[in-house]
Amino acid sequence: MKILFIGDIFGAPGRRIVADHVQDIVKSQGIDVSIANAENSAGGFGITPSIAEELFGLGIHVITTGNHIWDKKDIYDYFVRRPQLIRPANYPEGCPGHGVYIARTKKEVPVAVINLQGRTYMPSTDCPFRKADAILTALDPAVRVRFVDFHAEVTSEKTAMGWYLDGRVSAMIGTHTHIPTADTRILSGGTAYQTDCGMTGAYDSVIGVDRETIIRRFLTALPARMEPATTGIELHSVIVEVDEDTGKAVSIRRHTVRGD
Repeated sequence: MKILFIGDIFGAPGRRIVADHVQDIVKSQGIDVSIANAENSAGGFGITPSIAEELFGLGIHVITTGNHIWDKKDIYDYFVRRPQLIRPANYPEGCPGHGVYIARTKKEVPVAVINLQGRTYMPSTDCPFRKADAILTALDPAVRVRFVDFHAEVTSEKTAMGWYLDGRVSAMIGTHTHIPTADTRILSGGTAYQTDCGMTGAYDSVIGVDRETIIRRFLTALPARMEPATTGIELHSVIVEVDEDTGKAVSIRRHTVRGD
């Protein structure tokens, strides 16, 4: 089977390029399950129910998130209606939503999508490594295909998680920094890996935000309203092929689309 994972969708520019291209990618690449990180899809900060519905309407099967998941308060109750929207599983017990969703292909093959968040330079959460252990232990062994979005800041924590999960999940792809890394590969145990998938949004920017605003903040240290940039739009994703019988990755490659 083939899994499409779209990196951090940033604001309206990111949503537009997804709307323009995701269905073509799914058709042309023979995608079975589509996953997207959309924690920055609402103006760069959080996600709303209407935006989530927009993305699901485009054919996205599961939406993962990260540290901005709590930015829009109306999303709290939405988790009950749409379990396909998940948040990092290692937030404390009692938080809205869940960190795992079992998607199914047209052939009814189950795919576990797991969302975790790092702790270095990030909000306080439970240990993502131990939470991963608990989730994998609890999963039905029949669910062999397992995809992890690890939303974390530092490359060392992501790399460590990749090796920690190697052989136990089909793929572990990092998000959060909005900068795509050039280390796409299959680890020795059969887990597809990339430290960061990159952003889907405006690359004529500073990680999605109008560059002049951010440069001014660095020069003056004064606060400023951050708005999404609007030029140099790119969709960054990875396509992972997985052996359904073993859950091991067969291949992984980056797939980038540049806007008009």
